[in-house]
Amino acid sequence: MIFSYLRDKGKMKDIPKSQTVQIALEGNFVNHVLPSGGVSGVSYLSWRLSHLGVPAGKATMAQVVRHAMGFLSFISLLLIAIVAVTIDGDINRWIILTSAILIGFMSAAIVAAIFLFSSKRRIELFSDWFVRTANHVVRKVTFGRRRKILKESKVRTFFDDMHHDFIELRHDKKLLIKPYLWGLLYMALDAGLFVITFLALGETVNPAPILIAYGVASLAGFFVLTPGGAGAYEAIMVAFLSVAGLASGVAITGIVLTRVILLIGTIGFGYIFYQRALLKYGKQRS
Repeated sequence: MIFSYLRDKGKMKDIPKSQTVQIALEGNFVNHVLPSGGVSGVSYLSWRLSHLGVPAGKATMAQVVRHAMGFLSFISLLLIAIVAVTIDGDINRWIILTSAILIGFMSAAIVAAIFLFSSKRRIELFSDWFVRTANHVVRKVTFGRRRKILKESKVRTFFDDMHHDFIELRHDKKLLIKPYLWGLLYMALDAGLFVITFLALGETVNPAPILIAYGVASLAGFFVLTPGGAGAYEAIMVAFLSVAGLASGVAITGIVLTRVILLIGTIGFGYIFYQRALLKYGKQRS
């Protein structure tokens, strides 16, 4: 999603697609092994893309677009899932409540981002607040030994880039079509892996509850400070699927097996490309 958006804006048109796949794997690796609510991945991808000529503000804005379109894609699939569960006749109040909370949270996040980036004045106030808060926290943590970690001018430039990108995006909304479609494909395939695992175990499961459980677990895993949300992610999916009527033993087996395969693949391939990037650009940075 990030790279299709940047290509359409002409920021990465000369970069081979194979390289963008490698960078995506690196970002996934960082997010899984350096748990920080997604902050590690955002920081790493901004640093990585800076070596390809993409300014930090524009790289971060691309990631904001990625998450916004990911949320919108998931909301679309979630609405379809609710209709499917209703037709299937297994709908219950917990599924409706959980779905409503997910849709409300994601919609609020998108609206908040639009509200912030649509005004230069709000961006300036936010950047000033961000600098003051970050420097204040650093002073407290270091007991006053370090006065500043962020400079107002650099942070303002960073957020100004994001604001200008948003204004361009608002005048050319077609740039959002590809990230949205990629988001639909990613969400469907990622949640579909759980369905395939259950089928391999000889269990036919309605994809709709799995999609809803996947959304709840992914959102919770984003905030849980364990690698890839491990532990909380699996527990939430198992609990939700059990409430939806799936036997607990089957749910545990299918969820844990899928997660192990996903984490091994993500960490294994991502680590190789991550180390290559550090060897190539880490020395230049120093």
